Amino acid sequence: MKRFFTLISISLFSLTASAVPKLSSFPSATATIFLDFDGHTVQSTVWNGGASFYCAESGLTEAQMTEAFYRVSEDYRPFNVNITTDSTVFLAAPLNRRVRIIITTTSAWCPGVGGVAYVGSFTWGDDTPGFVFSDRLGPFSPKMVGEACSHESGHTVGLAHQSRYGANCSTPEEQYNSGAGSGETGWSPIMGNSYYRNMSNWNNGPTPYGCTNMQDNLSIITTQSGFGYRPDDYTEALNATAYALPSTNFTVNGIITTNADKDAFRLGLVQSSNVHITVIPFNVANNYIGANLDVKLELYNNAGSLLRTYDPAATMSVTIDTVLDAGTYYLKIDGTGNTNIGEYGSLGAYTISGTSGALPIHAVNLSGSTDKARHNLSWNIIADEPIKSIRVELSENGTDFTELTSVTPSARNFSYNPGKVGILYYRLKLTSVLGQEVYSNTLALKGTNNIDPLFYVSTFIRQEIAVNAPGNYRYCVADMNGRIIATGNGPKGLNRIDMRKQPDGMYIIQLITNNTRQTERIIKQ
Repeated sequence: MKRFFTLISISLFSLTASAVPKLSSFPSATATIFLDFDGHTVQSTVWNGGASFYCAESGLTEAQMTEAFYRVSEDYRPFNVNITTDSTVFLAAPLNRRVRIIITTTSAWCPGVGGVAYVGSFTWGDDTPGFVFSDRLGPFSPKMVGEACSHESGHTVGLAHQSRYGANCSTPEEQYNSGAGSGETGWSPIMGNSYYRNMSNWNNGPTPYGCTNMQDNLSIITTQSGFGYRPDDYTEALNATAYALPSTNFTVNGIITTNADKDAFRLGLVQSSNVHITVIPFNVANNYIGANLDVKLELYNNAGSLLRTYDPAATMSVTIDTVLDAGTYYLKIDGTGNTNIGEYGSLGAYTISGTSGALPIHAVNLSGSTDKARHNLSWNIIADEPIKSIRVELSENGTDFTELTSVTPSARNFSYNPGKVGILYYRLKLTSVLGQEVYSNTLALKGTNNIDPLFYVSTFIRQEIAVNAPGNYRYCVADMNGRIIATGNGPKGLNRIDMRKQPDGMYIIQLITNNTRQTERIIKQ
């Protein structure tokens, strides 16, 4: 039984019957959970004192029924069971391997709840149904109806409620555990109150019968209902048996069925390539609404050595944008946890998609040295296509980079005084005329307290003059005819003077302090 929390008048909602779409999640499975949306006459010895009664249709539109179906299907995706809206499929299933969940507006006979079902009735063999009362859920919310259908059918396959406990282990703080978090990764257990969180799944947690009375949902479902997990679809082995992905464009669907299940894919690249890969959990709308699987992706080289793990905390999907040399790589997909819940119930369907292409920019090798307080950078570029832009990026932790300056595409060196102590990290970001973006290797150089008293000025520019100053200063920029085009003041540190509105050519900049005057020639290309 799943309690509702808000009663809303249904007088403004139409209960006109809609055509029920005929949908099945896993047609080859024998075990069947039937979502009955179009009304049904109940004849059961355990409901209504054994007297027959009629349940009206659900009042949902076809689109709402379809969404609710997909939500329930994803909850049961790991198992060898078919979720269906087709009565003929239900009636063809064995009596002790099926259950009917009636979604109805006929709710007055069972007040105070959003649904009701008997624990273990899936295997009774007498077609005892469970009920979900759509007029009390939203009303007519496909999210809430879908959650209630999974919850009530969860009772029929052997599950009790799951509760939340505090310091008092004997009394639940929440009879129905409402979970934790918000947004995409906000979580709650299906057998608790999952109406108001995005990510709901099966859980191993306490019941209302005590905080030490743990209920392992997955074990109960797969041992007490006559069906187990569906067959594994992909091997985990990092060898030739791994599913081979095309080297250019691919889209492949898969399912993580158990806590131990990991799916491996093999990617072969005949040349250095720019690789873009996404792994998206099954969902019913934007922002991964209705997804059960929080994805983790591992990238391995041909020797089976782990290169990198992709496991973003704030999103259930994974995206890779990187450059890989020619060779064989392996991708391993796994369910993971997040800040709100562990990986126990992180199971379900996903789609892995990717593109790769030859790199017009084959290599960017960055090197450098320290000369007193000055950092001198230089680089080599191997490319088939012209370079559109070069950006020098700086980081103080080796992870978070920001733009230090932009240099001309023909530039092969850059030098400046960072004015900081400690290790600084540099890299280049190159963009080709075809729009390809490539990063160089990361270079670490140590800063010192030996501050160079002179200005450093970028003398070959495209859009701006970069000035690194030891202190406050004034500046004056003139063209070759002596016409003043810019003046101003600058503080200590790295500053930029906008030259985007000036034509290409030669300019003179004067940098002035109380004690010095420095003149530099600028070439804008």
